[in-house]
Amino acid sequence: MTALELRLRQALQPWRTAPAWRIAFSGGLDSSVLLHLLADWARHEELPPLSAIHVHHGLQPAADAWPEHCAQFCARLDIPLEVVRVQVAPGASLEQAARRVRYAAFAERLGSGEVLLGAQHRDDQAETLLLRLLRGAGVRGLAAMPASRPLGRGSLVRPLLDCSRAKLQAYAQTHGMVWIEDPSNADERFSRNFLRRQVMPLLAERWPQVTANIARSARHVGEAQQLLDELAAMDLATVHGVSACPWLTLPSLDLSAVSALSDARQRNLLRHWLAPLTRLPDSDHWAGWCDLRDAATDAAPIWKLTDGELHRADGRLWWLSGEWLRSLDPLDLACDSFSESVELPGNGHVHLQGELPLGRWYLRYRQGGESLQLPGRGRRDLKRLLNELRVPGFVRPRLPLLFDGDELMAVANLSQSSEIQAGGATLHWSPPIGAQGLSW
Repeated sequence: MTALELRLRQALQPWRTAPAWRIAFSGGLDSSVLLHLLADWARHEELPPLSAIHVHHGLQPAADAWPEHCAQFCARLDIPLEVVRVQVAPGASLEQAARRVRYAAFAERLGSGEVLLGAQHRDDQAETLLLRLLRGAGVRGLAAMPASRPLGRGSLVRPLLDCSRAKLQAYAQTHGMVWIEDPSNADERFSRNFLRRQVMPLLAERWPQVTANIARSARHVGEAQQLLDELAAMDLATVHGVSACPWLTLPSLDLSAVSALSDARQRNLLRHWLAPLTRLPDSDHWAGWCDLRDAATDAAPIWKLTDGELHRADGRLWWLSGEWLRSLDPLDLACDSFSESVELPGNGHVHLQGELPLGRWYLRYRQGGESLQLPGRGRRDLKRLLNELRVPGFVRPRLPLLFDGDELMAVANLSQSSEIQAGGATLHWSPPIGAQGLSW
């Protein structure tokens, strides 16, 4: 058994019981070697079912021939192949956009507990660290590529991160393999190609072990990031607090508890908390956090991030995304009685527990000036009632209100009039849950 095969087996030992191994197969040198190694291993030992996924971006004419090459390669190894055709939206960084679309396609196709195997190697790791260093990345970025991480309903695993490109090329040549050479890899307008073709060879002339040493540094930084994540998890356990609206299941934290931490621990905690929800801001944009944290008590500041917004209300931080960031259309929905859930466009759904008395019943949103006759308390202004109940300002325009004609009779999840209460009816609202985090 070669050193390359031994490293692969050691790296994949923790994943031997996965339901399936799926290989991210570009047809290039690295993924071709990985697929060949796995197919050979499967002939001698029982492994999880193997299959390959080729994502076809269609970004250059040469790529049109690649799916057929991949199909022939997989057929020779008796490995099933799925070709996924995607479209990449133009933008500032085509490379980054293609990566996001690619990993989104992978995530969609991973079943529960399945593993996607990527063929990134030690040279890739060294290049990644240098690129991020040149961009001013923090600890999380300088940890470069993790050996494994969650992806969709499964995991992404990179079993070749300790192997050099030279070892992979030697293996491919020994076995007479033919692989795809992407013409774009020669375009030094791309930063990674410039680094790979111009900078790394120059560094290797002076420091022959440069890629191994840089990759080792990435492992050290990765350990440091792990410690920071553990600290963040400890801090997170102390800052959840209790919301006055337990039915509002949005991600939220107690602001005073967060503010009691040092500035560095605040940023570390927020990075950890926000990482599954949004792409994180660079250093220059963290001033937005300070502005939100330090705003006057009666202010309603917002910190806008790539995939959502952080709001402050009722002494808490709230993460809003997806439908919460879209305007609602006016609502005037007749509803004599409804035992089944009623969907509110862009605003979750409501259902009524119990029976309504005879009347002209409508579901509407707040317009301003409403009041409600409360049991034992007389008529109360809705605005004051919502203040008493500590309902966040961003929720108030979305609260479903139940009217009998023009008379407000119930506020979903919060209160109802004497007449409604006497009849035992209750209006329940399940708010939208927002976007479900990042999957790529």
